[in-house]
Amino acid sequence: MSTTSTWTVTGMTCEHCVASVTEEIEEIAGVEDVEVDLPTGAVTVTSAAPLDAAAVAAAVEEAGYALA
Repeated sequence: MSTTSTWTVTGMTCEHCVASVTEEIEEIAGVEDVEVDLPTGAVTVTSAAPLDAAAVAAAVEEAGYALA
């Protein structure tokens, strides 16, 4: 059974930002889907098991952004 989590990412301004964040989060083990809403910064992640918030924060930081 999948788990869905939502985080808010700050600093994204364009579709390239969205692609970078999506790509980094998709590299986390167990991630099945990533949906990013650019206007609100909401990032919804579907995964096989609950994700470690630190892993998500690290992936977002790797893309050059931060969790709110």
